[in-house]
Amino acid sequence: MSARKVRNVSIVVTAFYMKIVGFWVANNYVEKRWRNVAMCITIFFVFIAITIEARDLYFVWGDFEDSIFAGCNVITLLLVLVKIFILYINNEELLNVVNYAKTNFWHETNYDTHEKKIIDDYKRLCSFLVCSFTFFAQGTVVCFLITPVFVNNGKNESDRIHPFNMWFDRSLSLSPYYEIIYTIQVLSAYNVGICYHCFDNLLFVINLYTAGQFRILRYRFENICGKNGGNNYHKVSKSSYCMYEYKSFKTCVQQHQALIEYCKKLEDVFSVIVLAQVLLFSLLICLDGYLVLMEDTSRAKRVIFTFHLMGCMCQLLMFTYSCDCLIRDSTNVANAVYNSLWSYLPMDKYGKLLRKDLMFVIMRSRSPCCLTACGFFPVSLETYTGILSVAVSWFMSLKKYEKKLLQYANQSLKGEESRTIFYHHQSSNI
Repeated sequence: MSARKVRNVSIVVTAFYMKIVGFWVANNYVEKRWRNVAMCITIFFVFIAITIEARDLYFVWGDFEDSIFAGCNVITLLLVLVKIFILYINNEELLNVVNYAKTNFWHETNYDTHEKKIIDDYKRLCSFLVCSFTFFAQGTVVCFLITPVFVNNGKNESDRIHPFNMWFDRSLSLSPYYEIIYTIQVLSAYNVGICYHCFDNLLFVINLYTAGQFRILRYRFENICGKNGGNNYHKVSKSSYCMYEYKSFKTCVQQHQALIEYCKKLEDVFSVIVLAQVLLFSLLICLDGYLVLMEDTSRAKRVIFTFHLMGCMCQLLMFTYSCDCLIRDSTNVANAVYNSLWSYLPMDKYGKLLRKDLMFVIMRSRSPCCLTACGFFPVSLETYTGILSVAVSWFMSLKKYEKKLLQYANQSLKGEESRTIFYHHQSSNI
C-alpha cells in the first residue's frame, strides 16, 4: 500500500524552524547550499549574542539582581551553544535519524483501525506540547525585544536603551547606530530563541513517534497467535495457520530490531545534549523563579522570566515524558508477548519454534530502550521530579542567604564610583 503523508502540526512546526537554523534534510544541491548558509548565519548570530551577554555579565558583576539576570541569559546561551556544537558534529547522524523517521514514522502505511488510533493519540499530544513550548520560547524573545519600545517612548535619543546592554558610550543610542545595533540584537535573539526550542521539539516528536511504534508492535505481538478475546482457537490448532503466523512473527521481530537500533542512534546523537539539559535545568528554573518572585524586579523582567520559566517547565516535561514513554512502551512489549495466545499453539514444528522465539523476545524486552544522560542514568519522569526538587532546594538556599549576598555585593561596589555611575545610568532605564 502506498504511503500517505501525515499532516501533523508538530512536524510542520519543527521542520519549519529546523530549516531556518540549517539542520534539516536537503533533497538537492540547492537546498544543501541554502542549508549551509542558514547554519553559518545561525552560528554567527549565536556567537554575537554570547559576546553581548558575557560582556554584560562582566560589567554588572557585583550587583546582585542584575548579575542573576545576566547569568540566567548566559546559561541559556551556553545551553544553545552546546546543542548547536553537538548536532553540528553529529550532523550526518542527525539527518539519518530524521530521514528514517520521515520514511517509517511520519507516513501512514498499512495500519488497521487500532493502530491508527495509537498514532492519532500521539499526534495530538505532540501538536499540543510542541505548540505550547514554541509559544513560551518565542514569547520570551518577543518580551526582550519589545521592552525598549515601551521604555524609550518619550525619551531623548541619547537616553534610549537596547534590548541587551552594550556598555559603550552614548553614541550607540543615536541614529543610525541605534537602529543598526537594535537590528543585530533582534536577529541574534531570534536565532537563539529558535535554537532553544527547535532541537528539543525534534527530540520530543521523534521519541513519541518511536514510542508509538513500540505500542503498535505490542498490539501486533499480542495478536500474533490469533485475536485476543476472540473465538479463534480453532484456527490456531491448524499447522498451516501456525506457519503463517510464524512468518508474521518474523516481520514483527525485524521491526523490533529496527526500533532498538534506531533508539541506539538517538542515544548517540542526543545523549550529551540530554546531560547538559539535566545539569542546567535546575539552575535555570531556580534563577527564573527568583527573578519572578523578587520584590525589586521590574515589571518587564518579571514578564520576560515568567515566559522563560513556563518554557523551561514545559521543555523539561516534554523531553522527560517522551523518554519515559520510550522506556515504558519498549518494556511492555514483553507483557504483550506473554499475553498472546501462545498456549493454544499446536505442538508441531512451527508451534514449538514460535514458543521458543517468543521467549527470546520477552528476554530482550526486559532491557528497555531509553535515552541516558551521556550514559550516567536513564532519563524518565523521575528525572523531572528530581530536577524540580533540586531547583526548589537551590531557590530556598538563595532566599536564605539573600541578605548576605546583597551585603557582599554592596561591599564589592565600593571604590568603583565611575563604573557604578555608568551602570546605574544604563540599568535605571530598564
